[in-house]
Amino acid sequence: MVNMKKKICAMIIAAVAVMTSCSVSESSDSGAKKDTSPKAEKTDYKYGSIDIPGKDGALCGAPIYVAYENGYFAEEGFDVNLISTDFEARKIGLNNGSIPIVNGDFQFFPSIENGIKVKVVDGLHEGCIKFAVRPDSDISTVEDLKGKKIGVDEIGGTPHQVASLWLENAGISADPADGEVSFLPYSDGNLEFEALAKGEIDVAALWDPLGSIHEKAGDVKIIFDLGKDPYFENHFCCFLYASEKVLEEDPEKVAALLRAYRKAQEWIYANPEDAVDLIVDGKYASIEDRELAVNLIKSYGYPAAEEHDENWDAHVEEDVKYFVDGLAKIGYLESDPEQFAKDIYQKVEVGE
Repeated sequence: MVNMKKKICAMIIAAVAVMTSCSVSESSDSGAKKDTSPKAEKTDYKYGSIDIPGKDGALCGAPIYVAYENGYFAEEGFDVNLISTDFEARKIGLNNGSIPIVNGDFQFFPSIENGIKVKVVDGLHEGCIKFAVRPDSDISTVEDLKGKKIGVDEIGGTPHQVASLWLENAGISADPADGEVSFLPYSDGNLEFEALAKGEIDVAALWDPLGSIHEKAGDVKIIFDLGKDPYFENHFCCFLYASEKVLEEDPEKVAALLRAYRKAQEWIYANPEDAVDLIVDGKYASIEDRELAVNLIKSYGYPAAEEHDENWDAHVEEDVKYFVDGLAKIGYLESDPEQFAKDIYQKVEVGE
């Protein structure tokens, strides 16, 4: 099984070395968005200006948008520029420390094994990906995917990785060389949906909110929900990854960033409707159905303040090990799972 996966592992390593989990395809964007919140205007920035990828359009990027708009980054000493970055920019930024933190799921693990200098430092949220088929499709289970064409945003991206793990756990090879399934990349979720409607693909692996919007409209039926699937539910879909360079040189800087993210998570939990208003009004994600957006936000499992207790870090560490074991089992990791899980996670003393 390990040898059978070498080709697909090579593609994943090449494609995902630095892409984040909760994102759609991005291109380099020099027009960074500056924090102009009232709190930011009154703040002395202890850590100066930093870049954080946060212009990807995914609804589940809510903690980034909230920490930015509510001034939590500013309160912790950061003059944040929300940016779009391409593959190479993220890789360079993480390795040299100019991008101190990104969000991403277990798709990062093979890239870390291959030399990307980042550590998992926190958990962000659950769920946010759905697999859709046409309403008249006879596809309803993972077993039905054998011989089918699956649309994804990119080879090696989060939907591709999730689909691969789902398939492999069901005994279906995700390696294109084996011919059991094929993956077709689409740079835009709407193009992927159009391909599904035209019959060019059998399944569309879509980020929220697109899959949920079309499900509610009756345009598709959902056969997989990351937040409800037995293997994935109650586990982090997205982690926070910090640059090893920043962790080594200024661990308090990472702690301050995590405090900002945690404030945002707790605020979203307590104020889901306000969070949706902030996201929609700020044009961070394209969704007009606010009721649907609120339900989705609630489904991502953002923690209440009391959940950020002494057991929180243990929960993050356990989920890192959970997905390391899963990827090792299907041959996507070659390292010893026990040691690798310990190596890629670093507990940060966040403080108050």
